[in-house]
Amino acid sequence: MNKPTVQDIFHRFYPAYLEKYTPSPVQAKAAHNIMNCKTGAYGANVCICEDCGSVQTHYNSCRNRCCPMCQAVPKELWMDARREDVLDAPYFHLVFTVPDILNSVIYCNQKLLYDVLYHAASDTISELTADSKYLGANVGYICILHTWGSEMNFHPHIHTILLGGGLTSDNKWKDSGNDFFLPILVISKVFRGKYMEELKHLWEENKLVFHGTAQKYRNHYAFKELLDTCYVTDWIPHCKKTFNGAQSVINYLGKYTHRIAISNHRIITMDENTVTFFVKDYRSEGKWKELTLSGVEFIRRFLMHVPPKRFVRIRHYGLLCSRTKNQKLALCRNLLGCQKYLSKLRDKEMPEILEQLYGIRVCVCKACGGHLGTAQLRIPLRC
Repeated sequence: MNKPTVQDIFHRFYPAYLEKYTPSPVQAKAAHNIMNCKTGAYGANVCICEDCGSVQTHYNSCRNRCCPMCQAVPKELWMDARREDVLDAPYFHLVFTVPDILNSVIYCNQKLLYDVLYHAASDTISELTADSKYLGANVGYICILHTWGSEMNFHPHIHTILLGGGLTSDNKWKDSGNDFFLPILVISKVFRGKYMEELKHLWEENKLVFHGTAQKYRNHYAFKELLDTCYVTDWIPHCKKTFNGAQSVINYLGKYTHRIAISNHRIITMDENTVTFFVKDYRSEGKWKELTLSGVEFIRRFLMHVPPKRFVRIRHYGLLCSRTKNQKLALCRNLLGCQKYLSKLRDKEMPEILEQLYGIRVCVCKACGGHLGTAQLRIPLRC
């Protein structure tokens, strides 16, 4: 028996989920896309072998960024494009998170408070790296929002891939070697101050809403107490060691950019009522263990991590900002004496890309090895 997939789980438990919960429009769209991905609902490409006449049909994918069946090729294309942005220099991985007592408020105000996460993280990095006490240079970095923990619990945090050096005001390269140059406690205090300042500003302007478990914060004194608790809580960012080589940076980026709350390979079993999947227990040195949830609860947790409509999850800053990236990175390469890593997939058609990445020859007949004609029909098989 094949292992169950996220699509299988939605087919079985989504009707029961709808009896208990009301998804937002963007959540409902994600659920609909996942259930109909590669089923024919979004049309099909029909090809005919020019040698043996064999007909082969390929069902179209939904392309939803939360669908576990639609992330592989976009991830590879994104990683390939980033090859041209990578320098032969140290890189670091920073994780910015907030106290979990803020989770209910953030969930009620996702667009606003996810943006605040980006603002606070990016402002912290740009302010500290520009300080001559730490580096005194303009660096480049990428911020990526994740909203889940291993158990699909709500855990919003920002992954930042930070270039370990940058350009000074007189356009000279400056770095600190392989040693991380920003004190963690300083990052913590600056990040906390910037996040709380913007959160308080939104509250004072009555831009925040409170429902569900956050309803109590409609009370002025309850919210003021929440702010006070956050100010006295240590916000501890996490920093991982530097990478070895440009290709390792590219591969590492791919682990985070197009990741979703759970992938199909982590799902173990599904029965009439429950779903069992692997989770990483960080309290036990990151060992993998099994977790069983009801099917409805699995879907509830999964849909919590559908981002707001048109929300940009991957953002580039500093030297990697699109307006000045080409000019600044070219200067950095000249100063470092390093090569430019060229894209391998740029301007290639999808058949070429699939063959290069996975060895899949979509123009070759599976029956006789002959040549398949180009897609002749693109038809929706059902609504």
